[in-house]
Amino acid sequence: MKLFLFIFLSIFSIQCSVKKNISSDTTGDFKRDTLTYFDQSRHRKIPVAIYKPANQANANKIPVIFSHGWGENKGGDYFIYSYLTEFLASKGYFVVSIQHELPTDEMLAMDGKLQVARRPNWERGVQNILFVLNTMKKEFPDLTYSQLAVMGHSNGGDMTALFAHQYPALIHKVIALDNRRMALPRTKSPKIYTLRSDDYPADEGVLPSEDEKEKYGMVVEFTTIHHSSMDNDVTPEERKYMTQKVLEYLEK
Repeated sequence: MKLFLFIFLSIFSIQCSVKKNISSDTTGDFKRDTLTYFDQSRHRKIPVAIYKPANQANANKIPVIFSHGWGENKGGDYFIYSYLTEFLASKGYFVVSIQHELPTDEMLAMDGKLQVARRPNWERGVQNILFVLNTMKKEFPDLTYSQLAVMGHSNGGDMTALFAHQYPALIHKVIALDNRRMALPRTKSPKIYTLRSDDYPADEGVLPSEDEKEKYGMVVEFTTIHHSSMDNDVTPEERKYMTQKVLEYLEK
């Protein structure tokens, strides 16, 4: 009897470790659920915020996975693009914002050849995205994964670009918000869109040439927005531009 109870409790504990700290908040046109996934294969917590329409009649069932820029391992970065994630949810999209950095993680490399030094950080981000996507498919099987869009800003944009290199068949669209280090895939599928800041240039080879843009149908648009202001620091005018431009990419 004791052995049976121990086995039961052990199985129950493992099952419950997939999700915890669930909280919900409904405001206006969207609902946000905050929870933590647990990737047992890597013994890693993955906090996520899920934004979806408050009225499911408005849902288009298209999933969007968002990856934040580097936040110095302080946490909470998956909330600081809420102007964008909330807006997309209000327009019917199912948006999942991932917290990639944990306080125990090593700091992001600032020296050396960054395309090499930061690669482990991006690889971890790719595995986070893949785990979240696979979990979503189990928990939300009715979403239209053939239309999946992955999106990220800065270092999160580099993770997103690498994910698109490694798992192109899983993605319909890539939206990179001023990623600077990881080259964008030169491909027609998935479709590639990127918004660029006015103060930080991308490394050589990150952006396509004019010939590549024409060949693959890639969209590169330069803005008057600073790199560090693409999160909730955007001005009202910038917010309107960013939300409408991203929505335009998703609806093309």
